[in-house]
Amino acid sequence: MGSASLHLDTIGVAWRGLRHKLAPRQSARYGCHHAHSVWKSLTGRRAHVLMNGTLYCLGDCLERALSDELRAMRPGPKPATVAHRVPLGLLLLSRQQLSADQLRIALEAQRNAGYGRLGDWLLSLGFTTEQQITAALARQWSCPVLRINGPFPDPLHLPQVPLTLLESFLMIPVHHVKPTATLHIAFGEGIDYSALYALEKMTGCHTEACMALPSFIRARLQELVRHRGEREAVFECLTDPAEFSRIVRSYCFRIAAREIRLATFGPCVWVRLLQGPRPPIDLLFRAPNTSAGHQPSTPKVR
Repeated sequence: MGSASLHLDTIGVAWRGLRHKLAPRQSARYGCHHAHSVWKSLTGRRAHVLMNGTLYCLGDCLERALSDELRAMRPGPKPATVAHRVPLGLLLLSRQQLSADQLRIALEAQRNAGYGRLGDWLLSLGFTTEQQITAALARQWSCPVLRINGPFPDPLHLPQVPLTLLESFLMIPVHHVKPTATLHIAFGEGIDYSALYALEKMTGCHTEACMALPSFIRARLQELVRHRGEREAVFECLTDPAEFSRIVRSYCFRIAAREIRLATFGPCVWVRLLQGPRPPIDLLFRAPNTSAGHQPSTPKVR
């Protein structure tokens, strides 16, 4: 009996250790008293959701946690310049694709107008081609140029990325390597690392960036519009943490979400709700006066 009792005690200790490792920690900070057992988690009787490694019940504790997350992220515009990169005009001059007089004229036009990228002004004045601008940007960002010489994969076969995010940074996913979980992203007007970081956090993929012709990316984005569907919802104002929390909680309850992931890109917050084998639901919250085509965190081409 003694050895049997010792054996059962050992099994009990091992089971408790395994349960502790498998079960995420419960929310105690917000006074949650609705913690569920591991058995209920495994059987799908879920009235809680996982966020940042902690389980929250779909009640007030989740709303308070979401409000705190929003305040901690502090979404906002980033500096519009990247000082350590060689200016676009100098790169084109060094390649003898632009003359000093042409550069001066384009800079004056940009300064007088008070808006626009230098590359756009060079194109509109007929001083350079789109291919030359893209190649110079790739040199500026130390990345390759996408070769457009064949069919591209169906968007449904790539990791899900909100169209709002793609439009905001003029970028598209172009290839996914499943064995290494690598997602290749093509940008049209400069690489934005906040967008790449958000993608890695939300999709679990490593990202690799390249440059592509802006006209090609815009054409691809037009094709993707029909795939926006019901898996993406956009909310135009991000001002009240309480309202933000209520919206996310409502969606969690409606779709029985298992996990919440959050990331910021520029003045926007991206919330991804995972629901098991089904495709995730993406909620995009934009700050006031931020349109889909505006790129607040993308460096201005100089």
